[in-house]
Amino acid sequence: MNLDEKTVKSETVYEGRVISLIKDTVTLPNGDTATREVVTHRGGVGVIAEDENGNILFVKQFRYPYKEVVLEIPAGKRDSLDEDPLECGKRELKEETGATAKNFYSLGSLYPTPGYCGEIIWIFAAKGLEFGNQHLDSDEFLNVEKIPLEKAVEMVLEDKIKDSKTQIAILKYNELKKRNLI
Repeated sequence: MNLDEKTVKSETVYEGRVISLIKDTVTLPNGDTATREVVTHRGGVGVIAEDENGNILFVKQFRYPYKEVVLEIPAGKRDSLDEDPLECGKRELKEETGATAKNFYSLGSLYPTPGYCGEIIWIFAAKGLEFGNQHLDSDEFLNVEKIPLEKAVEMVLEDKIKDSKTQIAILKYNELKKRNLI
């Protein structure tokens, strides 16, 4: 069966600095129509960075939608739809942790909430770290933490790390290391 939906009408309901909300009318595979509400976002990047001692760099920051401090890998949104995800990842790693890396490896991309959001997050691993100064945005407040990879895996399995990109990055990176692919 063909599962494609065809857009008949599209309306921008809200356009903000980070997201926009689009309301579409679509034709379903059976010919009926339905409404789709889509949050658009220019995408983001997460970087799982491992130091020479086997520690992963994390950032802790307050995430307003959850009203709590969340432990995450360094990450951020692309400056534009044209920005190369790897360049964005390099920038965000440096800004948030002060680290640069000699080697980057793609861990692929993910769709964090495909039911209503078009955001794509690209994940990279970084090794060969060198440290300098952070360059946080004026509205960005975070703490950097180092956690051994094995402990980070346990934290994911024990539901102590809630952020999806961080969970996926830790588990993929750990498995690729076990297979000697990184």
